Amino acid sequence: MPACHFSAAYAFAPTRAPYAADPARSRGRLIAEPHSPSRSVFQRDRDRIIHCTAFRRLAHKTQVFVPHEGDHFRTRLTHSLEVGQIARTLARALGLDDDLAEALALAHDLGHTPFGHTGEDVLDELMSPYGGFDHNAQALRIVTKLERRYAAFDGLNLSWETLEGLVKHNGPLLQADGRVAARYAKRGLPAAIREYNTVHNLELAHFASAEAQAAALADGIAYNAHDLDDALRAGLIDFAQIGEVDFLRDMGGEIAALYPGLEPVRAVHELVRRLITFFIEDSIAESRERIAALGVASVADVRAQLAPLIRFSPAASSADKAISSFLLANMYRHQRLVQIRDQAGLIVRDLFARFFVAPDLMPAEWAETAAKAGAGEARLARVVCDYIAGMTDRYAVAEHRSLFDVTPELQ
Repeated sequence: MPACHFSAAYAFAPTRAPYAADPARSRGRLIAEPHSPSRSVFQRDRDRIIHCTAFRRLAHKTQVFVPHEGDHFRTRLTHSLEVGQIARTLARALGLDDDLAEALALAHDLGHTPFGHTGEDVLDELMSPYGGFDHNAQALRIVTKLERRYAAFDGLNLSWETLEGLVKHNGPLLQADGRVAARYAKRGLPAAIREYNTVHNLELAHFASAEAQAAALADGIAYNAHDLDDALRAGLIDFAQIGEVDFLRDMGGEIAALYPGLEPVRAVHELVRRLITFFIEDSIAESRERIAALGVASVADVRAQLAPLIRFSPAASSADKAISSFLLANMYRHQRLVQIRDQAGLIVRDLFARFFVAPDLMPAEWAETAAKAGAGEARLARVVCDYIAGMTDRYAVAEHRSLFDVTPELQ
């Protein structure tokens, strides 16, 4: 197992680092609001995210397993809470603003569809003639347009720093010469991001804050560790199989040596706990070393870098990739899940086709939105897409049952 060079001596940074986002110096909101006497701008952003409708819906959106598999598997909501906890830990240890890091962690999955990545893939295919579907762009649509909670504006009117981090937590979207980043080279920048950026410049060619990078890394830590946990719990893989990954085999050996005869359920939890701890401690130590070596002394320095500052060491990055590859082969491509994904994809396809030709079948507020969208297939398709993307798994199944004679059982 790669040695971790983390030291408890700097587990918690005593003061805010000079490269941390400062809520007192926030670039503000698109629509100006009075300051809160009791909360910072980033605390208010976090609270608005927690209280919004899209966040509550995450409780019934699939992470990997559909609801009938059991109550103990992760949903998008529990995953987001776990990412939030890890992001706060990273932020505090690095002297960052943990409220901003947590806000971004809690918001990072708001744009996800029902049925996990299957729903996203199908909507992206169906929307390909109209600009495609991207869950990060959808999250931006939600927090700037689709949420309707406030009398003075649509969306949540979040701060510039939170919107920037939401859009750019995986890196810049544009290259220095203005060309789109590689991941958008085929289709171009999502329309929602391009359009919003014209009225509220998010500086798409630069890296986001260190807080956004911490939230992104926290997502990766939680994703691998907890999907491994769920796969073991569901019986898609057994504990002996982790020996296929050297890093996991070594960690499992340590557990067996320390706790001979440990019951399987405790062994799994011990493995997951140690896994999360290792990657957190490694990334804290590696990020501190990089920040010091590069002389990063301001938020502007963070954004001007050519690579992320908050990251794993090479050894930990190698272990992370090995675990991801193991999960891809043994969990995500497991025949049991492939069959469920095919059935879920059919539900999304059927709903889109029906609502596209008969938008009045959507709830009144959505049918009214479709009517107001005016002429043109693209506008109608986007309304239908917004409606379906916001559905929970069980709501999508219920809608399908109300419209079609036969609905897949998702099992």
